[in-house]
Amino acid sequence: MEVLEAIHTRRSIRRFLDVPVEWDKIGTIADAARVSPSAGNLQAWRFVVVRDASKRKAIAEACLQQYWMEHAPAYIVIFAEAPKMEKYYGVRGTRLYGVQDCAMAAMQMMLTAHALGLGSCFVSAFDEQAMSRIFGLPETTRPQGVVVLGYADEQPEPPLRYRIENICWIED
Repeated sequence: MEVLEAIHTRRSIRRFLDVPVEWDKIGTIADAARVSPSAGNLQAWRFVVVRDASKRKAIAEACLQQYWMEHAPAYIVIFAEAPKMEKYYGVRGTRLYGVQDCAMAAMQMMLTAHALGLGSCFVSAFDEQAMSRIFGLPETTRPQGVVVLGYADEQPEPPLRYRIENICWIED
């Protein structure tokens, strides 16, 4: 699949078939995130692949009771290592650059999943403390989002979007 085709045809999927995602596809998706850009090339993100049903249920609960997530057979939870970002960029590193880096990694995961014939959805609404407890994380490693993965059991219509001339201006 060409990049522009993937960008224009990817959809957020919330209904999945009861089919496991192959490890090689999960590895390809994680590797796409690994090579995404990061501030100062610090690569201060960490990815945890979750396939265990009870752990997925706990994560769905921590994601403000978004139980539809449990039907996705795999998650990749994205974390930012705050000390690494703070060391080089101060508060701006932890509050902005780390978040941006993890978001870019998530987008590369979702585009790669789409190119591999999988559906995905980025989940950013969650209780941070609950998510940290699930993984036994120190306060300095902060959850940034969950990418749910699986074979789509829906084909959502393209959402309405603004026309380019409504959101983009040219400065000469």
